[in-house]
Amino acid sequence: MHPNALQTPITYLKGVGPGRAALLGRELGIETYQDLLYFFPNRYIDKSRFYKISELERTGAEVQIIGRITHIKTVAQKKGKRLVATFKDDTGSLELVWFRGQKWIQDRIKLNEPYVIFGRTNYFNGSFSMPHPEIELLSQFEGQKRIVMQPVYPSTEKLSKQGVTNRQISKWIHFLLEETGGQIGETLPAKVREALVLPGKQRALWQVHFPDSQKELAQSRFRLKFEELFYIQLALLTKKNRRKSRIKGLVFEKVGALFTDFFENHLPFELTGAQKKVLKEIRADLGSHAQMNRLLQGDVGSGKTIVAVMTILLALDNGFQACLVAPTEILAQQHHQSVSELLEPMGIKVGLLTGSVKTKDRKPIHEGLKNKSLSILIGTHAVLEETVQFANLGLAIIDEQHRFGVAQRARMWKKNDTPPHILVMTATPIPRTLAMSLYGDLDISVIDALPPGRKPVRTVHRTDSDRLKVFGFIREQIALGRQVYVVYPLIQESEALDYKDLMDGFESISREFPPPSYQISIVHGKMKPQDKEYEMQRFVAGKTQIMVATTVIEVGVNVPNASVMVIESAERFGLSQLHQLRGRVGRGADQSYCILMSSGKLSDDARTRLQTMVRTNDGFEIAETDLQLRGPGNLMGTQQSGILALKIADVVKDSDILKTARFYAQQLLKNDPGLEAVSHQMVREKMSRMDVFKNIWDYIS
Repeated sequence: MHPNALQTPITYLKGVGPGRAALLGRELGIETYQDLLYFFPNRYIDKSRFYKISELERTGAEVQIIGRITHIKTVAQKKGKRLVATFKDDTGSLELVWFRGQKWIQDRIKLNEPYVIFGRTNYFNGSFSMPHPEIELLSQFEGQKRIVMQPVYPSTEKLSKQGVTNRQISKWIHFLLEETGGQIGETLPAKVREALVLPGKQRALWQVHFPDSQKELAQSRFRLKFEELFYIQLALLTKKNRRKSRIKGLVFEKVGALFTDFFENHLPFELTGAQKKVLKEIRADLGSHAQMNRLLQGDVGSGKTIVAVMTILLALDNGFQACLVAPTEILAQQHHQSVSELLEPMGIKVGLLTGSVKTKDRKPIHEGLKNKSLSILIGTHAVLEETVQFANLGLAIIDEQHRFGVAQRARMWKKNDTPPHILVMTATPIPRTLAMSLYGDLDISVIDALPPGRKPVRTVHRTDSDRLKVFGFIREQIALGRQVYVVYPLIQESEALDYKDLMDGFESISREFPPPSYQISIVHGKMKPQDKEYEMQRFVAGKTQIMVATTVIEVGVNVPNASVMVIESAERFGLSQLHQLRGRVGRGADQSYCILMSSGKLSDDARTRLQTMVRTNDGFEIAETDLQLRGPGNLMGTQQSGILALKIADVVKDSDILKTARFYAQQLLKNDPGLEAVSHQMVREKMSRMDVFKNIWDYIS
């Protein structure tokens, strides 16, 4: 089949038509022949073996049994009646039960004849039963050709109501596979298939929908998962190679006076080994004639800001400007404050540009950037606006970059004739499998050690019944001169309820900690920016001992004297958010504490999240657990999950296949960087047709 034929609208498939096509598109995203072929079963009904009744386990599994119906009766119940049959084989017996269609079934059942039954078993009061089994005389069963492993496809209530059943979808896919015959082209190089002993594309698609055996199914699923991950890795590696070979980078030739002065005279603490290693990697990039695109991962409080400042000084020493872009105004202000404190003793001015900066105050910033009197700009998305023009931007640092879309990041490239060096920073540790998939085109650095003197935060889980003890502990900490955060959830779907919880909590804390002995700040999303800033500054200055807030303080507030973080309704937060919030304390030399408050009733996932937080401070371990609980799309947000809209592979469960795919993609590009070999023609064609590559090229266009 010609590749374009797979783009035929599904409405043209026999038996579908416009009405069902519209329904399939809305409910399952199936719009073309290709979408249908790549709509894979989420499980299989295995009819490849027969069970004996004595072999049944209390698992509720679907099983197939050969036996005879020896007795049948109608049993009265509170509402209506049920039909019950005794079914026996040579090892035991179970009951078959029908709650509807009873007369029709009773009229057709033949006692003591061999039957094949199939269904899900229940276990109650010491015996097994099977409600509404599939039932067929053994003589008829043996006379038919059948699929021994039946596919079960994802579905919705609307599809079922409109008669688009599992059997119907299965028929359409079977018909489409027969129609295509042997015309589905191969998409993997022969050498790769031979090395991994992979089945061909056509066979893999047949076997994943209609497997002949568990072994065939396993081989076919491996092949299709490998292919999906292989092409994503090819995309990311091709992008990385193109950037390094085609995009000329600004060369920072020297380590100059500003960098040296800061390192020798203004560094607030000695750099850790991890920070030194990362700076060495960055310096190598900046002097390499290629554009730097490096992801800097560092857990909360690991000292990424110092690395960013020293990288900025390298840009200034070589005659270039630098900017740092943050996703929120609070975080941008925090960066501006901390960078200014570090650099103003050296006479270096740092500009701040956010959405709330008034028009009249923007003019000197714009002029300063154009005449080079302003070398460093820190801000939010406002920095990306076209009106913001640099004279010679050499370095762009993007903080918490997963909150920025592709188009927004691409704008940064156009701020200079030669694209600036890019340093992407995140305090959200990214599991290795996800980093390979989302950021496989970037060079990755990790700061994996905390600055000296930092003590790990002690984390405990408490329920509402422990509240008075928690209040007592807070009093003790305040008596020692410490400060306390109390954080409430803010989830848009229940904003009014969250606001009520916050205000109720504020009143409760105000009663327990009354003025004038105690002062309390409150910060939430409904306040005006200037009121928020006023309350935050009171807390920063130590004028209030307790800050009651929503998650606006997740990032951007740095108060070394704050030693207690109380997180209310902690079960409603994600792991990453809990870890970020905990990172607001433990920033000074004192022992700090994180108290996770929750109700007594918890879901299994919520319990796992809270137990993980209590057990470890390791951001990467927390991120791995978060990835397993939530999946990659939810973890990284919708802006990043497009590239991982996988049909069959799973970057968490299939991490070994992912590593294998990356290895073979690296080998292929090492031997044929331009994919020019005749044997790689199908690879080039496949890449040109893939949606994921349209997104990839957005980065480098």
